[in-house]
Amino acid sequence: MGAPRPLDESALAEAVDALIAFDRDLAAVVSRLGVPPLWPREPGFPTLLLLILEQQVSLASARAAYDKLESTVAEVTPELLLGLSDSELRRVGFSRQKARYGRLLAAAVRDGSLDLESLDLLPDDEAARLLTAQIGIGPWTANTYLLMALRRPDVWPDGDIALHAAYRDLRRLPVRPTTAEMVDRAENWRPWRSVAARILWHHYLGGAG
Repeated sequence: MGAPRPLDESALAEAVDALIAFDRDLAAVVSRLGVPPLWPREPGFPTLLLLILEQQVSLASARAAYDKLESTVAEVTPELLLGLSDSELRRVGFSRQKARYGRLLAAAVRDGSLDLESLDLLPDDEAARLLTAQIGIGPWTANTYLLMALRRPDVWPDGDIALHAAYRDLRRLPVRPTTAEMVDRAENWRPWRSVAARILWHHYLGGAG
């Protein structure tokens, strides 16, 4: 089995209709806020590097570090990232650990051991397996890349705290579900888990695009 067809605006709207037909909590979000944005990102090294920066920090702080990186180099490429010293990376906002992860990713993309372009042709599980074989890329990073950059329709970003918080709020639960619990509950949204995630993010952000 090859790669599934990427989501576009039309497929997103169809999938939303399918989900809200049987999930009244997701339906309430869509009724209040409308169809969620597609939130697409360009496939490639820059997006994957930004996702590494977004691990376990706010999106704003990750974006600030990435923007400083963009102002430091002419273009965010593996070669130019590898040309920066540790002190230069720390100055733009990379932690020691994320500087290491960024360098390892840049080296893997540069030498071809991680071929990001080939992921377009692979099924979700194979693409995720190749990504998570890379040090510094866990299930959340790999699946979020598949969801946003490759626009796969049925992946779940394991451990996304915003999704857990949104789910707790919608289902009126006393505590946030664990990662394992959330992965299990997301099974109810197959084959549109990526779309359910977008609806939950829409709720979490209060409708912000």
